[in-house]
Amino acid sequence: MISHELLKNMILKNTRKIAPFKGIIYTGLLAIMACCTSSSVTAQSGHVNPWAPVEVGPLPPIASLNDGMWLKGDLHVHSIHSKDASNNSVAKIISFSKSVGMDYLGITDHDNHVNGDVAHNTWADPEFKSDSVLLLYSAEWTTTRGHGNAFSAKPYDHQRLYDVRDQRDVVVGAVKKELGIHLSANHPSGKDHFGFSYDMVESIEVWNSAIWSKNANAIMIWDDMLSSGRKLTGRGGSDSHHGTPDSPDKATKNSYQAKANYVGTPTTWVFAKARTSQAVIDALTNGRVSVSANPYAPRVEFYADLDQDGKMDMMMGDNAKATGKPVRFRVQLTGNTSPDSTYKVSVVKNGDPFGTFKATGKTPVVEFTDAPATLGRTYYRVVVEGPPTAYPQVPGSMALSGNMVGLSNPIYFNFDPNF
Repeated sequence: MISHELLKNMILKNTRKIAPFKGIIYTGLLAIMACCTSSSVTAQSGHVNPWAPVEVGPLPPIASLNDGMWLKGDLHVHSIHSKDASNNSVAKIISFSKSVGMDYLGITDHDNHVNGDVAHNTWADPEFKSDSVLLLYSAEWTTTRGHGNAFSAKPYDHQRLYDVRDQRDVVVGAVKKELGIHLSANHPSGKDHFGFSYDMVESIEVWNSAIWSKNANAIMIWDDMLSSGRKLTGRGGSDSHHGTPDSPDKATKNSYQAKANYVGTPTTWVFAKARTSQAVIDALTNGRVSVSANPYAPRVEFYADLDQDGKMDMMMGDNAKATGKPVRFRVQLTGNTSPDSTYKVSVVKNGDPFGTFKATGKTPVVEFTDAPATLGRTYYRVVVEGPPTAYPQVPGSMALSGNMVGLSNPIYFNFDPNF
């Protein structure tokens, strides 16, 4: 449609030679413009947006806050089955993970390095076993359109996912659904971004490697997805490739990375109902997840008291129907905190800063109140900064993570579970 201003300029330009009639023409122009405006307004006023926010129906009940356990692990690690890794055998990764108290692990080797046949490489490695660390069946889906991690509690036919890597999203999504796997977008910005629809993933890697500062765009994308109604879990992943060489002669130009970015930088916590691989996957999907700078750093926990009776009713990842009444939120740091230090707790609401609070003490706690809107979606998430926590096994990671301590997943209100 031609704009009113452009229409006016066109007519006046062509009437300069007939100045005596200019007033008449200009009056006619105003009449035409008024007519167009009136028609436009009339047409628009009859439009009804079928996607406008409406009151959500009954939501699934919120799971127990007591029936579960916190498990920690790394969801993005490469072994020697990835051609760009070095000195990082499956056994070395598992042994290290056990030594720093990891409960679960996702060894995610590049599938394109073995033409999709992860099942006969990483998973078939005799060292792929542990009596204490839960091992997920996982791989990095490595495509020209970007990277993503696939997670499963049991073996699946990853070859099928690899084979459709260049197909339309509708084809990829159908295969992913048939396989019954959890698909997660890796390092969504940058060279190896995630160039597929976020509608077919359950989570997104919002904290890749110890270098926290490079994740700003990933956080921005996450907020965009959340604000548009997509309930996506934010997770971490070290994306570590290089282990400590067994002898000096096996060192490579990348061996230094083992002391700067390795298993657990960052660490992803999940509130699982049981100590099983399936429970880890379920928690990751449901969003009862937080991310810490390393295995020894404090865990960020985020809760909400819906009726302000002093009892927390929901935690990060949970979704409730807003009543219009104020909700009491609580952020607490659990684990290895620094009692003499001050932690900065930043609350984000619907992608925008909501408030900044200070927390101190042996178990730092912050509480705040807000009333989520009764119509439309609302979410809150938390970022915590403070003193770095020592990671003796990977000492160089502290400088890379800076003051970043950890982050929560959102607490949701009025999100459509069928979206």
